Amino acid sequence: MTNLIQLVVSNYNEILKNVRDPMVDSWPLMESPGPMLCIIGTYLIFVLKVGPKMMEKRPAFQLNTVMILYNGLQVLFSIWLTTLILDVNFKKVFFAHGCNVQKHLLPNSQTTNAQAMSRGAWWYFFSKITELLDTVFFVLRKKQNQISFLHVFHHSITAVFSWAYLKFLPGEQGVVIGFLNSIVHIIMYSYYCIAALGPKYRKYLWWKKYMTWIQLVQFALMLVYLVLTLIFDCRTPKALTYFFMTVVIIFMYLFSDFYRQAYQKKII
Repeated sequence: MTNLIQLVVSNYNEILKNVRDPMVDSWPLMESPGPMLCIIGTYLIFVLKVGPKMMEKRPAFQLNTVMILYNGLQVLFSIWLTTLILDVNFKKVFFAHGCNVQKHLLPNSQTTNAQAMSRGAWWYFFSKITELLDTVFFVLRKKQNQISFLHVFHHSITAVFSWAYLKFLPGEQGVVIGFLNSIVHIIMYSYYCIAALGPKYRKYLWWKKYMTWIQLVQFALMLVYLVLTLIFDCRTPKALTYFFMTVVIIFMYLFSDFYRQAYQKKII
């Protein structure tokens, strides 16, 4: 029991005192978890309770134009996010001896590389907030069958995940995860944008089921990367790394189960 308490205290000190970069504290939504948690809480209340009740006796909103614009903007936003990695020093991120990590950056958090990574991480977090609109549109269009546990859990936890990474792990370890996810979202929102164009474009959506495979490959790569940060003893808070690994494993299970339910059972 004593060892457990010491471990918790050690990780607390590591996260809040040694690793956290104070530079991000002055940024929007970053001073404390309160604003982010309020947004997530409001989102959950609306999509699970208030929204469906509000739409119960109303006709579904026709949001075709809105959906085309929204998904198109998300594609462009995701493309822009992937280009932000060009401002990061690849050699430091991927090839530095001894797993070059955030602590090396903190004494001088105003370096060009540190600023580029932190700015990119904030915009990535902001993208997770805008993506909550996916579920809001489902509610307004009365697509309740698409508001699954997987969908709501995924959107909620990724917002928390990205906030925590920027707040407590500023620097290089988040670059790979954000880059992979942004690439996947280019593909995903491109699909949604084409689907929103109408039935005559459905013939171009034959690759729908492969999106889940792409998601699973993404999570597998993320898991491998997080494991490597432990193997190479990157000086990142171990508690947060284990938390992120747990979330990724849960995603892999949920998306695998979704694939089995949606596609494999139809074949059987």
